[in-house]
Amino acid sequence: MSKAAKPVLSLKHFILKQEVKSLYRRIFRAIRQVPDAGHRQELKEWARRDFRTNSHHTDETSIKMYIKYGERCLRELENTINLSK
Repeated sequence: MSKAAKPVLSLKHFILKQEVKSLYRRIFRAIRQVPDAGHRQELKEWARRDFRTNSHHTDETSIKMYIKYGERCLRELENTINLSK
């Protein structure tokens, strides 16, 4: 029985994948700071849905664009959390 081998990622795609994972973790760390449990759950669902919806992208430019979008969303979330403290 042989398993189908996963395609080998180029160095650029590997680095982008690591950036996406890092962004995902940073978003979830920020969400943990939201005081209201209901809002926390909504934000978790939003983040998961956004990442799943865009997981099919393979074009380097598209991935970079979505990383920038995610970083802007993260900054807005962090600013909102800091204002609420």
